[in-house]
Amino acid sequence: MKRRKFIQSTAAMATIPSIHILTDKSKKEDPAILGHNTHKYKVVKNWGLLDAGKNPVNDCHEMVEDAKGRLIMVGNETKNNVIIYDKSGKLLESWGNDYPGGHGLNISNEGGEQFLFICDHERNQVIKTDLKGKKILVIDYPKETGVYAYPSQFHPTESTVNPVNGDIYVADGYGSNYIIQYDSKGKYIRHWGGKSDEYSNDKFDCCHGIQYDGRTKPGATLLITDRRHNCLKRFTLDGKYIETYSLPGSYICRPVIHGDYTFGAVFRSGNDGWNYSGYLQILDKNMKAISTPGGTEPVYVNGKLQKQFKDDVTNSFMHPHDVYVDSDENIYVPQWNSQKTYPVKLQRI
Repeated sequence: MKRRKFIQSTAAMATIPSIHILTDKSKKEDPAILGHNTHKYKVVKNWGLLDAGKNPVNDCHEMVEDAKGRLIMVGNETKNNVIIYDKSGKLLESWGNDYPGGHGLNISNEGGEQFLFICDHERNQVIKTDLKGKKILVIDYPKETGVYAYPSQFHPTESTVNPVNGDIYVADGYGSNYIIQYDSKGKYIRHWGGKSDEYSNDKFDCCHGIQYDGRTKPGATLLITDRRHNCLKRFTLDGKYIETYSLPGSYICRPVIHGDYTFGAVFRSGNDGWNYSGYLQILDKNMKAISTPGGTEPVYVNGKLQKQFKDDVTNSFMHPHDVYVDSDENIYVPQWNSQKTYPVKLQRI
């Protein structure tokens, strides 16, 4: 989290497991089962652990998959901002030394070639690269909007790309809380949103994540996080507000779409504060919560989701920051402020 400092762990802690599990005393060797209803998981122990001397991590922020099935993760450790795994957790490649605020990661497909979009909130930029890290495009602070006077007002946290026309949408979640739309070449089109401490349909208090959603009819839409208001909001592609999905207690970082479902990492939960809080949230095609791995079971009363909290029995996560769901329905979870640990893998059961 921007501007919130925590005591960092010692180097010796860098290889500790990245998840705490309190199992049934009668089955000490069995991993805890996380989740509810149709979506339950078990932890894959020691997945993705690397040599912290060679490939250290600080905050593991986000993860995507490329066309070759490689899992690409971005973080803010400048010894290797980008770490690339196979699905067994083996290191394939690493690169990147100049992204001190490496935070958001999105992948696009353009004419058979794939590109990454890295949001660096410390550099006040969005950087488009190829899969080897070569810079293709840099989007600086959006002075064209007329609402940004200087770069340090712009702290982008996430981007998404319209696969039809290549338009780029950037969420300024740690800055002025605007959504800025660009064409595929980085030319400014429009902006909307802005900061509001009190709930407002068309404004945000930490628009941390954004996702193009091609599932909706009659046309595609955008799902955008309003994190401090514990909700997701849906907008048209030109910025008109449509609907809010309230998720009481859940500070979701970004919505991630997989099939009919929407997944999200909740970096903190309820009134749990900052003590290794958080869980995962899974919504069905109607945007109804159906499973909360690491959190309390979702309960609806008169059609309204009740406030959720971290599950103190499993004590599962340390500030999950993103999820990636693979073709086998397994989940990978990069975590923020997690004692410099590597991502968690959850196997679908």
